Amino acid sequence: MSWYVLYTKSRTEKVVADKLRERGIEVYCPLIKTKRKWSDRVKTVEEPLFRSYCFVNLEEQQRAQVFGVHGIVRYLFWMNKPAVVRDSEIDTIKRMLNEVDNNHIRVETFSSADRIKIKSGCFTDSEGKVISQQGKTLAVFIDSLQMVIKVDLSRTIVSI
Repeated sequence: MSWYVLYTKSRTEKVVADKLRERGIEVYCPLIKTKRKWSDRVKTVEEPLFRSYCFVNLEEQQRAQVFGVHGIVRYLFWMNKPAVVRDSEIDTIKRMLNEVDNNHIRVETFSSADRIKIKSGCFTDSEGKVISQQGKTLAVFIDSLQMVIKVDLSRTIVSI
Protein backbone atom coordinates (compact mmCIF):
# COMPACT_ATOMS: atom_id res chain seq x y z
CA MET A 1 0.00 0.00 0.00
CA SER A 2 1.19 3.49 -0.82
CA TRP A 3 0.45 6.96 0.51
CA TYR A 4 -1.19 9.06 -2.22
CA VAL A 5 -1.72 12.82 -2.09
CA LEU A 6 -5.29 14.09 -2.43
CA TYR A 7 -6.02 17.65 -3.51
CA THR A 8 -9.12 18.98 -1.73
CA LYS A 9 -11.31 22.02 -1.99
CA SER A 10 -10.08 24.96 0.03
CA ARG A 11 -10.62 24.64 3.79
CA THR A 12 -12.19 21.15 3.58
CA GLU A 13 -9.13 19.11 4.57
CA LYS A 14 -10.34 18.13 8.08
CA VAL A 15 -13.88 17.31 6.92
CA VAL A 16 -12.55 15.20 4.03
CA ALA A 17 -10.23 13.33 6.42
CA ASP A 18 -13.12 12.59 8.81
CA LYS A 19 -15.38 11.34 6.00
CA LEU A 20 -12.63 9.08 4.63
CA ARG A 21 -12.05 7.61 8.11
CA GLU A 22 -15.79 6.87 8.36
CA ARG A 23 -15.44 4.85 5.14
CA GLY A 24 -12.57 2.84 6.63
CA ILE A 25 -9.84 4.50 4.56
CA GLU A 26 -6.54 5.26 6.30
CA VAL A 27 -5.99 9.00 5.96
CA TYR A 28 -3.48 11.46 7.37
CA CYS A 29 -4.09 15.20 7.48
CA PRO A 30 -1.20 16.80 9.39
CA LEU A 31 -2.50 19.53 11.70
CA ILE A 32 -0.67 22.27 13.57
CA LYS A 33 -1.96 24.22 16.54
CA THR A 34 -1.92 27.97 16.04
CA LYS A 35 -3.24 30.87 18.06
CA ARG A 36 -5.92 32.98 16.39
CA LYS A 37 -6.90 36.38 17.70
CA TRP A 38 -10.40 37.73 17.48
CA SER A 39 -11.51 41.11 18.79
CA ASP A 40 -12.68 39.58 22.08
CA ARG A 41 -10.46 36.51 22.60
CA VAL A 42 -7.45 34.46 21.61
CA LYS A 43 -8.09 30.82 20.77
CA THR A 44 -5.87 27.86 19.84
CA VAL A 45 -7.12 26.18 16.67
CA GLU A 46 -5.87 23.28 14.56
CA GLU A 47 -5.07 24.08 10.94
CA PRO A 48 -3.75 21.84 8.18
CA LEU A 49 0.01 21.98 7.74
CA PHE A 50 -0.43 21.62 3.97
CA ARG A 51 -3.43 23.56 2.75
CA SER A 52 -5.73 21.63 0.40
CA TYR A 53 -3.84 18.32 0.82
CA CYS A 54 -4.54 15.03 2.58
CA PHE A 55 -2.65 11.74 2.38
CA VAL A 56 -4.43 8.39 1.91
CA ASN A 57 -2.91 4.93 2.30
CA LEU A 58 -4.42 2.66 -0.39
CA GLU A 59 -3.69 -0.03 -2.93
CA GLU A 60 -3.42 1.24 -6.52
CA GLN A 61 -6.71 -0.44 -7.55
CA GLN A 62 -8.57 1.14 -4.59
CA ARG A 63 -7.79 4.75 -5.50
CA ALA A 64 -11.24 5.43 -7.01
CA GLN A 65 -12.97 4.76 -3.65
CA VAL A 66 -12.22 8.25 -2.37
CA PHE A 67 -14.23 10.14 -4.98
CA GLY A 68 -17.56 9.55 -3.22
CA VAL A 69 -16.48 12.03 -0.54
CA HIS A 70 -17.55 15.65 -1.01
CA GLY A 71 -14.60 18.04 -1.10
CA ILE A 72 -12.08 15.88 -2.97
CA VAL A 73 -10.93 17.43 -6.24
CA ARG A 74 -8.33 14.98 -7.56
CA TYR A 75 -5.12 13.14 -6.86
CA LEU A 76 -1.86 15.03 -7.14
CA PHE A 77 0.24 13.77 -10.05
CA TRP A 78 3.99 13.75 -10.58
CA MET A 79 5.40 12.90 -14.02
CA ASN A 80 1.98 11.65 -15.23
CA LYS A 81 1.62 9.22 -12.31
CA PRO A 82 -0.16 9.66 -9.00
CA ALA A 83 2.25 11.21 -6.50
CA VAL A 84 3.39 8.68 -3.91
CA VAL A 85 4.80 9.64 -0.51
CA ARG A 86 7.08 7.14 1.24
CA ASP A 87 6.17 5.78 4.66
CA SER A 88 9.38 7.25 6.04
CA GLU A 89 8.33 10.75 4.92
CA ILE A 90 4.91 10.42 6.58
CA ASP A 91 6.67 9.20 9.75
CA THR A 92 9.03 12.20 9.60
CA ILE A 93 6.07 14.62 9.37
CA LYS A 94 4.37 12.91 12.32
CA ARG A 95 7.55 12.97 14.40
CA MET A 96 8.21 16.62 13.57
CA LEU A 97 4.69 17.64 14.60
CA ASN A 98 5.06 15.75 17.91
CA GLU A 99 8.56 16.97 18.78
CA VAL A 100 8.69 20.56 17.50
CA ASP A 101 6.76 23.49 18.94
CA ASN A 102 3.93 24.09 16.46
CA ASN A 103 4.44 27.85 16.68
CA HIS A 104 7.78 27.41 14.87
CA ILE A 105 6.39 25.40 11.92
CA ARG A 106 5.38 27.26 8.79
CA VAL A 107 5.08 26.48 5.11
CA GLU A 108 5.93 29.79 3.49
CA THR A 109 5.56 31.00 -0.04
CA PHE A 110 6.81 34.33 -1.23
CA SER A 111 5.27 36.43 -3.96
CA SER A 112 6.94 38.73 -6.42
CA ALA A 113 7.76 42.14 -4.96
CA ASP A 114 8.01 40.82 -1.37
CA ARG A 115 10.88 42.54 0.44
CA ILE A 116 13.00 40.08 2.40
CA LYS A 117 16.06 40.17 4.64
CA ILE A 118 18.59 37.34 4.53
CA LYS A 119 19.40 36.18 8.06
CA SER A 120 22.12 33.58 7.43
CA GLY A 121 24.83 32.59 4.97
CA CYS A 122 27.29 34.75 3.07
CA PHE A 123 24.65 37.42 2.30
CA THR A 124 23.60 37.89 5.95
CA ASP A 125 21.79 41.20 6.58
CA SER A 126 21.31 41.83 2.85
CA GLU A 127 17.88 42.99 1.81
CA GLY A 128 16.22 42.52 -1.53
CA LYS A 129 13.08 42.06 -3.58
CA VAL A 130 11.76 38.60 -4.49
CA ILE A 131 11.61 38.16 -8.24
CA SER A 132 10.38 34.56 -8.32
CA GLN A 133 10.17 31.33 -6.37
CA GLN A 134 10.64 27.80 -7.67
CA GLY A 135 10.14 25.29 -4.90
CA LYS A 136 12.67 26.11 -2.20
CA THR A 137 14.72 28.47 -4.38
CA LEU A 138 14.13 32.21 -4.38
CA ALA A 139 15.47 34.60 -7.00
CA VAL A 140 16.17 37.84 -5.10
CA PHE A 141 17.33 41.19 -6.43
CA ILE A 142 19.81 42.64 -3.92
CA ASP A 143 19.66 46.44 -4.13
CA SER A 144 23.09 47.14 -2.65
CA LEU A 145 24.81 44.75 -5.07
CA GLN A 146 22.57 45.51 -8.06
CA MET A 147 22.39 41.81 -8.86
CA VAL A 148 20.06 38.82 -8.68
CA ILE A 149 21.03 35.93 -6.41
CA LYS A 150 19.41 32.54 -5.88
CA VAL A 151 18.64 31.68 -2.26
CA ASP A 152 18.10 28.06 -1.17
CA LEU A 153 15.45 28.22 1.58
CA SER A 154 16.45 24.82 2.95
CA ARG A 155 19.90 26.25 3.83
CA THR A 156 19.24 29.96 4.36
CA ILE A 157 17.02 31.79 6.85
CA VAL A 158 15.07 34.75 5.47
CA SER A 159 12.37 37.04 6.86
CA ILE A 160 9.87 39.41 5.38
